[in-house]
Amino acid sequence: MGPPESARPAIAVPVGDPNGIGPEIALQSAANSDVLSALKPIVVADPAVIESTAARLGLEGRLSALLAEGRVALAPVEALKGAPEPGAVTADAGAAAVAFARAAIRLAEAGGAQAAVAGPHNETAVALAGIPFTGYPQLLAETTGTDPDDVFLMLASPRFRIVHATLHVGLRQALASLTPEKVLSALRAADSALRRMGIARPRIAVCGIDPHAGEGGLFGADDETITAPAVVRACNEGIAADGPRGADLLLQENAHDAYIAMYHDQGHIPAKLDGRGAALGLSIGAPVLFATVAHGSAHDIAGTGRADPAPFADALVRMAELLSGR
Repeated sequence: MGPPESARPAIAVPVGDPNGIGPEIALQSAANSDVLSALKPIVVADPAVIESTAARLGLEGRLSALLAEGRVALAPVEALKGAPEPGAVTADAGAAAVAFARAAIRLAEAGGAQAAVAGPHNETAVALAGIPFTGYPQLLAETTGTDPDDVFLMLASPRFRIVHATLHVGLRQALASLTPEKVLSALRAADSALRRMGIARPRIAVCGIDPHAGEGGLFGADDETITAPAVVRACNEGIAADGPRGADLLLQENAHDAYIAMYHDQGHIPAKLDGRGAALGLSIGAPVLFATVAHGSAHDIAGTGRADPAPFADALVRMAELLSGR
């Protein structure tokens, strides 16, 4: 049993790329009994996307009943120039995915929703649309007017919460951009987010940049000049920070509430291996809580009905639990 209906948070659900599996798993999740017992979904998409997807899945009657009962809401966004084309990677769909996400963020900012959980986008489609995009944290920062250096991605799998100091940039660029200030900002965002999740005194570990966190300078001096000073400054601010240490040992011990990864794969590989499609991607550090399911748009099976909505439904329920302090 979930909370009483009056206490269920409203969560905006931008469907992601309209030509991927996002619309399918978003509508199936919005009609899921476990989801409905935990929250009120507000589906954010182009009306043509909702109508065609509901018809394809045979959900028209169920969706109409839920809308009439007020258990599900729609936030229409006229974004597509034509009809959705399941499986096609197009600039029109990439632009629509960004438009849906922006609309959901603004809805939450205005108080119409308490958070947003987005369907998967397709980065190639967004690039074809000519939209600069390095991930939802950057989009969230831009839309809310938050300093992008203060917004980070946290991947939450069953065992790990991993915050990424850098994200969708080349490895050379990621390493060149690491500074004590950037690592400290990630620590601050992680500490604040964990406290919002009900952890009174979060323990946060910092993964080393170099192998074995440099092994005292044997394998590089980056940690001596970047991560170690950030940890000292965080501790001086009252953050329970630990490290830097080698990521392999830290994650094997699993003794901390969150980990700061230095680059994309250092954080994504363990979270996705652990989550196996059930990891939640949460943008932290901005006024709006914005999450995504940790898998792609699966254009190869879009429109076939083969997409599994369970990870997306789980992401919605987990966000509701977070908002409810559970």
